[in-house]
Amino acid sequence: MKKPIISGIQQIGIGVSQVYEAWKWYRQHFGMDIPMFDEAAEAALMLPYTGGEPRSRHAILALNIQGGGGMEIWQYTSRTPVAASFTPQLGDLGIHIAKIKSKDVKLSYQFLKQKNANLLTEVISSPEGAPHFFLKDPYGNIFEVVSSNDWFKNTGISTGGMYGCIIGVSDIDQSLKLYSEVLGYDQVVYDKTDKFDDLNALEGGNGKFRRILLRHKKESRKGAFSRMLGQSEIELIEAKDRKGKKIFENRLWGDLGYIHLCFDVNRMSELKEFCQSKGFPFTVDSNPGFDMGEAAGHFSYIEDPDGTLIEFVEAHRIPIMKKINWYLDLRSRDPEKPLPNWMLKTLALNRVKN
Repeated sequence: MKKPIISGIQQIGIGVSQVYEAWKWYRQHFGMDIPMFDEAAEAALMLPYTGGEPRSRHAILALNIQGGGGMEIWQYTSRTPVAASFTPQLGDLGIHIAKIKSKDVKLSYQFLKQKNANLLTEVISSPEGAPHFFLKDPYGNIFEVVSSNDWFKNTGISTGGMYGCIIGVSDIDQSLKLYSEVLGYDQVVYDKTDKFDDLNALEGGNGKFRRILLRHKKESRKGAFSRMLGQSEIELIEAKDRKGKKIFENRLWGDLGYIHLCFDVNRMSELKEFCQSKGFPFTVDSNPGFDMGEAAGHFSYIEDPDGTLIEFVEAHRIPIMKKINWYLDLRSRDPEKPLPNWMLKTLALNRVKN
């Protein structure tokens, strides 16, 4: 059996109440200005997570041409999206914080300060000794800006796309079976249990936690978009002095907050078999595929041990230059071979100016 290919983090889904308002904020503050798709449609295949019935929604997949994963900015249109009934605290179960990559963390801090962003901390040191800081968007979502030296293109701004996330788990050792063995984050940067000064400004951040920061070998990522998506990291946090609540308990996928972590993949059938063998069966499978007009492919979902949703997307067709109706069919390509840099850089021609 050929090995499944995980090219990198394609996007992190963010449930919002006003999709265009939120996208404008992410463009202006993080440079997420390339729409890979912008579509209103019915989510008919996610019934296990949408209350057993199809739901109408509007979604925009936005990228930063400098590199990193995208944001799937997602709004229900057939119902009012619901917030958590409690204020999530660090160590609650699910995607708690999204990571944004930065060429210069101090420069990013100054830029966001000038934009009057809601900065939760100053530039502080992580347990790795690296600079980082936290901020909150106008919709209550927390972001961590972290340093990266892995870039696809230079447009003159300091931030790139999504670099990973902080996920609350109930048992790190159990969760590693997915994040390390399946998703390939097999390099441990640190694994510490303590109270952490850099977390004090966050809700519940003054507790005792076990934190493990995971990365992957650069050469382990292959595929059409691997160069642009680049490297990434996952930080798992386990509360040691309290029992975490599920952030999405009694809510639907697509409600307000971070709804999923999505990976760009190839050889979906082999991935399905591999996940099954590791104890993480597909809970949703769009086989033979989906068509969103501007993009088409095959998606599936699994759950981590605490129910956090992990999405896999195998792209079949993507828009390269919408103005001249240039769409690329990926199914006939070598799935391990990256797309040429020049071709991916033409995506910048689709940028939406503020």
